[in-house]
Amino acid sequence: MLLLGLTGSIATGKSTVSSLLSKPPFSLPIIDADLIARQVVEPGTAGYNAIVRYFSPSTPDLLLPDPAPNGKGRPLNRPALGRRVFGHGEQQEKDRKVLNGIVHPAVRKEMYKQMVWAYLRGHWAVVLDVPLLFESGWERYCGTILVVGVSDPRIQMRRLRDRDPHLTEEDARNRVVSQGDVREKAERCLRRGEGRGVVVWNDGDREVLKRDVERVMKEVRRRSPWWWSTLLWICPPVAGVVGLWSWWRMRRVQMAWEEEKRREKAKL
Repeated sequence: MLLLGLTGSIATGKSTVSSLLSKPPFSLPIIDADLIARQVVEPGTAGYNAIVRYFSPSTPDLLLPDPAPNGKGRPLNRPALGRRVFGHGEQQEKDRKVLNGIVHPAVRKEMYKQMVWAYLRGHWAVVLDVPLLFESGWERYCGTILVVGVSDPRIQMRRLRDRDPHLTEEDARNRVVSQGDVREKAERCLRRGEGRGVVVWNDGDREVLKRDVERVMKEVRRRSPWWWSTLLWICPPVAGVVGLWSWWRMRRVQMAWEEEKRREKAKL
């Protein structure tokens, strides 16, 4: 089974591509890291309790006034929590690390469970929809990565503020910056080599995006034909060996990129 990593940045169209891949003619299972991240911090969960313990003393508006439908507490006020952790200050960085340390382990556990379930059901591929795919280290697990980007940062900012009108310009800029430069992600993706990294530039409308997705997925499917997917499904040992080989190759690419960036930073 192919692990198809899907990433980009906020307001670049990643969610639209995820929706396209979940429907015919692709009909792929989507493992949505953002959705899982919401589920693991719902009232009553261990993640929710940890967030409340750490952030409530310094964030008075952390919780919404009305209780959650499950009756296990008041839901998190996500805009208030976002203001707390997004930004470049020392305290924001510390709080963001704490939040990630609470949410990320729970998200990874649920993602692993869903990947195994997709394999057992015989899917030829599963989409890992992860905004911070490179930053979180998930890239080494993916046989192919698809980055959805925009070439003009102004388009990204405009789309974000149109989608979330409650955000100030500063809030919007902080959220864009927190997810990294999508153009750098595209470069990093293509560094993986032909067939292992593809980029879709979403500067136009939905129809243009749809055609581009169909084009790149045709090539992805060509490189992972039905007979190969079937072999990996009926012979788990072969799937394990292939998975380890792919992980090792992609880990080398990841380490080479990170070493290159360290050298560039050292020259400054």
